[in-house]
Amino acid sequence: MSGKRILILSNNGLGLYKFRKELIEAMISHGNTVILAFPFDEYKERLTEELGCECIDTPLERRGTDPAKDLSLLNEYTRLMKRVKPSIVITYTIKPNIYGGLAAKSRKIPYYSNITGLGTAFHTDGMMKALVTALYKAALSKASHVFFENAENRNIFLSLGIIPENITTILNGAGVNTNYYSFQTYPDPESVPIKFLFIGRIMAEKGINELFEAARRIKAEKINAEVNIAGYFDDDYKKQTEALCDEGIIRYLGFHDDVRPLLKETHCFILPSYHEGMANTVLEAASSGRPLIVSDISGCREAVENGENGLLIEPHSVESLFSAMKSFAELSNDIRISMGEESRRIAVNKFDKNKVVDMVMEVIGL
Repeated sequence: MSGKRILILSNNGLGLYKFRKELIEAMISHGNTVILAFPFDEYKERLTEELGCECIDTPLERRGTDPAKDLSLLNEYTRLMKRVKPSIVITYTIKPNIYGGLAAKSRKIPYYSNITGLGTAFHTDGMMKALVTALYKAALSKASHVFFENAENRNIFLSLGIIPENITTILNGAGVNTNYYSFQTYPDPESVPIKFLFIGRIMAEKGINELFEAARRIKAEKINAEVNIAGYFDDDYKKQTEALCDEGIIRYLGFHDDVRPLLKETHCFILPSYHEGMANTVLEAASSGRPLIVSDISGCREAVENGENGLLIEPHSVESLFSAMKSFAELSNDIRISMGEESRRIAVNKFDKNKVVDMVMEVIGL
């Protein structure tokens, strides 16, 4: 038993509970104490009561760019580490990676950062990209190790000289619990219409504008399919979503803590995202035995063998998305079933959660 005090920093409790639960459980089972710092949300009780973690409320603005507030977060993390006295620090998401990394570096505490996606700044040249690159260079200069969820994200960091390659590892995302997301029998062949499902934050970067337009074309061309959307509004899409529901173009299902019942009724999962670390919803749908239509980008394409278990589409392209949806709706049920079975095989062989947890535990030395 190593008995380390592990401080984990994140920007929300949902991600810690849904995607890091098994890793936290493994850390605790090895005799470590795990302290979680994040802005309290509805998952705080579960993290405390189910997992036995100490949770510390650490407010932050996920998408804000106010320097004064970011400096306040850096000071908050520094005070937190002084008080908690962790043996190691583990960080997830951009602001914890940067300001948690800077705080851990200043306290000379070993720290491990997880790049779960690059965000908008890295996908457009300009001052914001230069600033975030400089911040990451400073924050990760003394990192013990940096985990990535796809090769492209790591290559960008290496090409910008943010970190050396020898302290990096590529994980297959957070992995997926293939027991929890068990194989679901495909919907009855007589069940119509074909149900497409999007699960995620309802925001432009997830391709929601393209999905809305593709759904309009599905309706206009009288294709026997419906587009279901589940998730919470991260951008100002509430009114537009409600209007499309009223027109019968989409169905909005709200936010679901447990998406398995939705996946059970689904014929095909869709994610037309612009950029991802590794899309957890794609892995969950694959593990449940569902065909996939996803963007041909790092963080999505790794789960798809094009034409075998799904279809890859061009990001930002309504035409590519609509064409894939139409093609899928025209497939025989036997082919759709076969595609779902292949998704499950890929999820089990490549993305099983236990493999990811074991790799992280080995690298960190727990």
